[in-house]
Amino acid sequence: MKVIYDSHTDILTIILKEASVTESDEEKEGIILDYDASGDVVSMEILDAKKRVSEPTQISYEFADQDKDQSPEARL
Repeated sequence: MKVIYDSHTDILTIILKEASVTESDEEKEGIILDYDASGDVVSMEILDAKKRVSEPTQISYEFADQDKDQSPEARL
């Protein structure tokens, strides 16, 4: 998975898997979902990201099933 924020266009792109996009749909205004040939979502684009995301230049990544007693370094 890859997350890209383009400050010039104010677009946040979340790439779930590397695949050719065969179809794109704007599910809601400013939210574009990209699909592969199998119909699976492969990426999402958020237009006007500063209006829709609290911190488009920061990301936090957590594993929901990790032991809370382990240090963050040990969890990776």
